[in-house]
Amino acid sequence: MDLKTAIRTYQFAERAKSELIVGSQLTTALIQFPLQEKPGGKRMLVMVLESIRSELEFAYGDTELSEFKKAIDHLNEAISLTESMELGAASERMSRAVSAATTAAQAAWETLKEHELL
Repeated sequence: MDLKTAIRTYQFAERAKSELIVGSQLTTALIQFPLQEKPGGKRMLVMVLESIRSELEFAYGDTELSEFKKAIDHLNEAISLTESMELGAASERMSRAVSAATTAAQAAWETLKEHELL
């Protein structure tokens, strides 16, 4: 990975990880919502997850790194599961998306370290 791509990838991946972790926490929180609040919570959560997906799509479009595509695929599954209120499974898919973003960050980290930037 060239240095310019490594910098962009690292930035995208760290941001994606943070957003995905928040999304996962919100997914878990929705489980505890009172029954009458779940429909509104679900709509809001899906909107948040779709926003995260847009960020990941931008990262993938810019870097063409397959790990971002994997994160998008896992997030798509999480969104679908959230819409079906299968929140435990959705949270697990979010974890997979975090893992994919972490792998992208690690690859970039190694390049940045080689150039003594980290």
